[in-house]
Amino acid sequence: MTGSTDLQRRLQAHALQQVDTALGTVQYRHAGAPLPQTTHVLLHGIGSGSGSWLMQLDAATKSLRHDSAAQPANPPIGVLAWEAPGYGASTPVTPAEPLPRDYAARVWAWLDALGVTHPITLVGHSLGALMAASAAAAQPARVSRLVLLAPAQGYGLTDAALRAQKRDDRLHALNTLGPQGMASKRGVAMVSSQASPEQLAFVQHIMAQVHPAGYTQATHMLSQGDVATDLQHSKLDLTIASGRADGITPMAGCQALAVRLGVPWLDLGDVGHACALEGADAVNAVLGLVAPTTP
Repeated sequence: MTGSTDLQRRLQAHALQQVDTALGTVQYRHAGAPLPQTTHVLLHGIGSGSGSWLMQLDAATKSLRHDSAAQPANPPIGVLAWEAPGYGASTPVTPAEPLPRDYAARVWAWLDALGVTHPITLVGHSLGALMAASAAAAQPARVSRLVLLAPAQGYGLTDAALRAQKRDDRLHALNTLGPQGMASKRGVAMVSSQASPEQLAFVQHIMAQVHPAGYTQATHMLSQGDVATDLQHSKLDLTIASGRADGITPMAGCQALAVRLGVPWLDLGDVGHACALEGADAVNAVLGLVAPTTP
């Protein structure tokens, strides 16, 4: 994880910004159509950050360049990717052991502060799926489409002993290894065996930046949440997608969730858990972030 890779240099083009909201500061990255014309809001997973959405930020930037050319106008694409509460410079949520709804409230406070009031495509990856599902359930009229990528489903309905074990195992790894050591040891599980060394290094670079306190709160949220509970009566336009080589949220579990909710499951190909990076073309197609080709 030493040195600066091309992916890290590309991320510098999407500078971190921050805004004060009614519930605290939120740090984020923005690309594409100017605020408040945001079309896509992206929520990262537990060992990730706003930089994990590099390929989607790049796609929004490319779409804006295309629209500025002498070509027929296309609907603007604007992407927002946050640093979840407790990550980066974002203010942590208040409860020490929060629920998904605590993060969901922060989503809407953030978008309110940025003036994004129209319906958006809300995207949650891994743990971000719990946040996105709760946010969509709380204010469905503000979500035109909900996409869950490699969703973490939460342990809220599992046996109490298993729930405690999953929580404690994750916190033990954090406390024993620290963010840097955890990234070195666990980062490889985020990608498939086909991922490039640069992709792995980038995933580890992002993971090494997590704040232990924010990660701890997110771990408690994971242990108490259940994504299907928030969505079981939903009438949202919902899509679930994941990769075939995902060993963290395996394909079978994602497919089972889709069946349970009666929604499509989309195959992102032979990619691992960090699908937004490793399977960027497929993910961008699912999200509608593919810039039209210039004749």
